[in-house]
Amino acid sequence: MSRVTIKEIARRCGVSQGAVSYALNNQPGVSEATRARVLRVAAELEWVPNRAARQLSAARSETFGLVLARTAQTLIEEPYFMGFVGGVESVLAEHSYALALQVVADLDEELVTYRKWSAERRVDGVIVVDLRVGDPRIPVLRKLGLPAVLVGDPALADGMPCVWTDSTAAMNAALDHVASLGHRVIVRVAGPPGFGDVWIRDQAFDTAVRRLALTAVVHHTDYSAAQGAAATRDVLDENPRPTAIVYDNDLMAVAGLAVVQALELRIPDDITLVAWDDSTLCRITHPTLTALSHNVVGYGAEVTRRLLDLLSGARAQAHLYSTPLLIIRESSGPPANQANLGVRSSGRRR
Repeated sequence: MSRVTIKEIARRCGVSQGAVSYALNNQPGVSEATRARVLRVAAELEWVPNRAARQLSAARSETFGLVLARTAQTLIEEPYFMGFVGGVESVLAEHSYALALQVVADLDEELVTYRKWSAERRVDGVIVVDLRVGDPRIPVLRKLGLPAVLVGDPALADGMPCVWTDSTAAMNAALDHVASLGHRVIVRVAGPPGFGDVWIRDQAFDTAVRRLALTAVVHHTDYSAAQGAAATRDVLDENPRPTAIVYDNDLMAVAGLAVVQALELRIPDDITLVAWDDSTLCRITHPTLTALSHNVVGYGAEVTRRLLDLLSGARAQAHLYSTPLLIIRESSGPPANQANLGVRSSGRRR
């Protein structure tokens, strides 16, 4: 089967070959209606760019891509991504780069986006978040030859360049803190079990629970405020009732705080709360929330600098950005009643 050419696409669309080139390369010079028609016809004909022709052109799009496979509601609510994207943008602005931000429903749609961006030379590289164990995006990005920096632990990156924070050390700090206060029945309200960072935290939590001889339960959620609140209501009905809860993000911790207060439980006398990420939310609640703090804006900026370095020929490597620091605030304290505390570890999950 002969290769589909720009000439054939131009003939089908009734436009010049130059207009087709502008549309396929995401360059100005054609209307949005023409661009959409050209892209549609190119997709129908299964057009792919000529690799040799692409190599002759050294021009860059001066755009990085970021795809978020999250619900729009979660993105609106969760402070983490606003801070992260802010950090990305701060570095891009210094280099006159733009950010192509795409919100999709799932990983399959994310992979379609990468293939489209690569075929159209829409982006020079991508930032990949929410890594999975055995992440299917990694082999696709390698096959496409699309430069990428992964946001996550090297154990998840399969040798690709990545930037990460030490979740294991942070989890140890959180559990050492609550155990030192005298808590023995602990709950963790966690993120989605399929996410790689949650998987790493799961392992760290289990290890620390055994080391400290705690009774512990993990409730996995979708990171949303609604599920964080629901999980908090569930665990406060358990017997024995936990005296400390560790949340995988600050959005769920704030939602959990509201549930605790609605039940007229005292913080920290009846329940100690610890959050992850430490956005402004943790500092404006009453009481203020103990949190595992790291500079999310700086994290996004560092990932972006690493991608720029990669395009400049830097060696692909893993880079530890930070270890989240435990900031102790008003939501931490010893349990008022020691009588009902457990002494054996169960490490259960839900």
